[in-house]
Amino acid sequence: MPSPFPGMNPYLEDPELWSEVHHRLITAIAIAIAPDLRPKYRVAIEKRTYLSDIENSVLVGIPDVAVYAKRSTANQPRSTVALASRTEAISVTIPLPEEVRESYLAIKEGETGAVITVVEIISPKNKRSKEGRKAYEKKRQQVLASSTNLVEIDLLRSGKPMRIIEKIESDYRILISRGDRRPRASLYAFSVRDEIPAFPLPLESGDTEPLVELQPLLNEIYDQASFDMAIDYDREPVPKLKPEDVAWADELLRTEGLRGTVD
Repeated sequence: MPSPFPGMNPYLEDPELWSEVHHRLITAIAIAIAPDLRPKYRVAIEKRTYLSDIENSVLVGIPDVAVYAKRSTANQPRSTVALASRTEAISVTIPLPEEVRESYLAIKEGETGAVITVVEIISPKNKRSKEGRKAYEKKRQQVLASSTNLVEIDLLRSGKPMRIIEKIESDYRILISRGDRRPRASLYAFSVRDEIPAFPLPLESGDTEPLVELQPLLNEIYDQASFDMAIDYDREPVPKLKPEDVAWADELLRTEGLRGTVD
């Protein structure tokens, strides 16, 4: 079943689904652009690893039975040793930093291995987590300080967008920063009601740049992954839509037969 939304499906932003969406979309882009880049370039899927901060960590070793403090009621001599033994130890769980691995694309010259373009799909941890944002921004600054092109795809409405000088409000954005044109860059800003715009993949000056069409790729992975079976369209998406988009989405889903009609 195809996605009912004309552009980005907001239900795919759910934390329960996003990791799979990110993985599938990165792979789909790599497969789609590879033929047009041969024989000069190759597409590599690379990973960035860091430890998340405590606020975004996972709990490790959650006990099956919690042990609570228990006061002794027996009459015991008043002594330092006796007082210390009246309270038993409590079983607690320590939040540990989680090792996070994020995938991105690196377009490399076949002969030299030099990275010409980096393609990033922003994750929730990049926008909300302290350590996740720090790790991404460090990589971003390294790319922006070099001659490498940067493509930054943000399909998440929640969290703080990556910094640009201008204040532009949008649900989603795609940033194209060419190494030879900085600090100027091209920004595709669009809403949940819009189709995802296609964009040229920046390469070395003078080379033919293939057009990256995210919309059909996202539609394909929605169908391939059977995401329609994992989504309950009777519920609101996570995160919730803006008030002005709620009625629009409701009518769209009812028209598609994915939400009950109003009596």
